[in-house]
Amino acid sequence: MILRLACCLLLAVPFVAHGQDADELAKKLSNPVADLISVPFQFNYDDGYADGGSRTYVNIQPVVPITISENWNMISRTILPVVYQDDVPPGSGDEFGLGDITQSLFFTPKKPTASGWVIGVGPAFLIPTATDDLLGTEKWGLGPTAVVLKQDRGWSYGALVNHIWSVAGEDDRQDISSTFLQPFLSKALGQGRTVSVNFESSYDWKHEQWTVPFNVGYSQVTKAGSQMLSWQIGARYFFETPEGGPDWGVRATLTLLYPTH
Repeated sequence: MILRLACCLLLAVPFVAHGQDADELAKKLSNPVADLISVPFQFNYDDGYADGGSRTYVNIQPVVPITISENWNMISRTILPVVYQDDVPPGSGDEFGLGDITQSLFFTPKKPTASGWVIGVGPAFLIPTATDDLLGTEKWGLGPTAVVLKQDRGWSYGALVNHIWSVAGEDDRQDISSTFLQPFLSKALGQGRTVSVNFESSYDWKHEQWTVPFNVGYSQVTKAGSQMLSWQIGARYFFETPEGGPDWGVRATLTLLYPTH
């Protein structure tokens, strides 16, 4: 149902070409620490869990740049999942509610290095906001995060990484030691259009288990009335997961854009 709503929203948006403005916004969207306020609503559907289970979730992901000095920005990136899952894990029935928030703060120079690289580092926090035991960890977490990327002749490439350890929370829940690694590559096609690929890999050090989905997507910057926005459609295949799946997934993202200049 959530996926159908996402498709309806995307189809309802008129196509408008914006030339240089759209291309500049598309370039900033390919940069996780750009000076652009954006509010993505990322609709995901994953299938292929054991015993026919599936998971539908919306990640609400506001990104807000904050000037902290003449030469430095702090970029706030929040991920709040709204989740519906059915028989994940098998036999658990269905659950609907909020998941845990992941909050990252990147401190980044306003200008790239002399060789053109953009670098951001800072802390990442896990906040136990889940409304159901099966949708969250009931643990507070903390760790470092970093991003490095370069943009050249329409290409954007780099990687985002974090590691989170649990530092407090319910004693009867599993402790957390988890690494997230997202290498990414995108190519601007002009008129605000972009194709992208990435791995949103994570490694659970407690269970020595990788989860490795490969994502491919197509996005378009456009305008609805006076509101600049971007829509994206995509799909993914899981090369590695914990026992029980999933196998594949689809994604549709609607991002509200608020340029800071």
